[in-house]
Amino acid sequence: MKIRFSLLAMTAATAGLSALANAITGAAEPTRLGASIGDDLAARDRQAAQKARGLDLREQAARAAEARLRASGTNPTAPPSPSAQAAAAKASDEQRYAELARIYQAMKPKAAAQVLQHLALTLQVEVARRMRERSTALILAAMDPTNAAQLTTAMARQGSDKPGWMALSGEEHAAAGAGAKLPAAAPR
Repeated sequence: MKIRFSLLAMTAATAGLSALANAITGAAEPTRLGASIGDDLAARDRQAAQKARGLDLREQAARAAEARLRASGTNPTAPPSPSAQAAAAKASDEQRYAELARIYQAMKPKAAAQVLQHLALTLQVEVARRMRERSTALILAAMDPTNAAQLTTAMARQGSDKPGWMALSGEEHAAAGAGAKLPAAAPR
């Protein structure tokens, strides 16, 4: 008598032995998906730890600054003094004028002249004073001669910290207002 095993019984026995062997050896190697998920979780944990360290450092810096303010006797919640507000407003104006000067310097002189000559004279002066001399000269050359003369006269009246600009004396103001020629700039 021959014993015949069915194919189904042999497959079931093989699967059972395989499951038993896996249980005995412990955890199997992770799959690619499992490894990818593990890597993502580890990266997220590292990022969270970095953020926590950054927040701790900021908190320590804020506490140290607060302690320095207390030690110096300054009240951080007190409203700023009027002179501090005026200084902040002046700095803000300076920054805006400097930004406008950079914008006009970046434009082609003819286009900048067309726009600049339609602005208020005080604004023209403030912007032109903050521009490079070469850019100012090119823009003045492209402007209408009357507007260029008004801007030049106003800039000369105000004077400047720049070495190339000059301030007029009282007599020169009167002469410039009467249409007289401006004095020549000092040679460099």
